[in-house]
Amino acid sequence: MVTASIGLHAVAAGAAAMAPDMAWWALGGVAVNQLCLTAAGLWPRSRWLGPNHSRLPAAATARRAVALTLDDGPDPAVTPRVLDLLDEHGVRATFFCIARRAREHPALVREIVARGHSVQNHSHLHRHNFALLGLHALTLEIGQAQAVLSDLAGVRPHCFRAPAGLRNPFLDPVLHRLDLQLVSWTRRGFDTVERDPQRVLRKLADQLGAGDILLLHDGHASRSSSGKPVVLEVLPALFERCRGAGLHAETLRQAIEPRSGGARMP
Repeated sequence: MVTASIGLHAVAAGAAAMAPDMAWWALGGVAVNQLCLTAAGLWPRSRWLGPNHSRLPAAATARRAVALTLDDGPDPAVTPRVLDLLDEHGVRATFFCIARRAREHPALVREIVARGHSVQNHSHLHRHNFALLGLHALTLEIGQAQAVLSDLAGVRPHCFRAPAGLRNPFLDPVLHRLDLQLVSWTRRGFDTVERDPQRVLRKLADQLGAGDILLLHDGHASRSSSGKPVVLEVLPALFERCRGAGLHAETLRQAIEPRSGGARMP
C-alpha cells in the first residue's frame, strides 16, 4: 500500500506538470490516497501499513493458547495486585510497559520478569500524537524505550504495541530497524473507560477462542463503583472462562518467534 501510494504521488505530480488541466484530478487522487493511509493508521488491527499480529501464530493457536496482555504500566497501585492474581491462578501474561513509567518503578519491572512474565515495548512516553510523528521522532521514541526496558528487564523486547494502536506509514520501517514486531489485539475490554466489570468481561470472553490476544490495562485502569480497579475484578472471571474453554495463556515471548529468528525464551 505504501509503495502504491508513492507511485500514485509520482504519477499525480507528473500528470499535473504535463497537463495542468488535470491538476485537480491529480490532487483529488492524492487526497483520496491520504484518506486511505489515515484510515489504515486509525484501524489498530489493519495490516495495510505492514505486518501486524492481531492473533497468535498458527502453532500457538494449535496449542490452544491465548495471550493476556496488559498495557500502560507499571503502576505501583495496580501492577503488584495483578501479579498476585496471576500467581494465584498460575497464569503468565505480557506487560506492554511505558518506558518512562518503567524507569520510575524499576523494581516492578524486575518483579514482572522474576514472576515469569514478559515485558514488551509500549513506547517511551506514550505520546498522544504518536501517529503524527515522523521517521526520526519514531526512532527516538521507540529506540529509547528499547534501551530502558532491555536494561531493566534484562531481556530485549521483540514486540511493540503502538499507543492506542494508532500509527502511520513510518512505523513499520522503524520496527524493522529495531527488530520489533507490531502486536495489536483480537479482543479488548476498554477497561480504561468502562467501569462495569461485567461489560469488560463480555467484550473479552464472548466467543473467546484459541489464538486470541486479549487487551487489558494495569496502567490508567478505570475504577468500578466499589472503587476497585476494574482489571482486578475482571481477571479471575476471565481465567475461569479460559479454563472452561480449554485454553491456557502464553506470553508473547513464548508464542511469537523473534523477527531475527532467535530461539524463544520462557
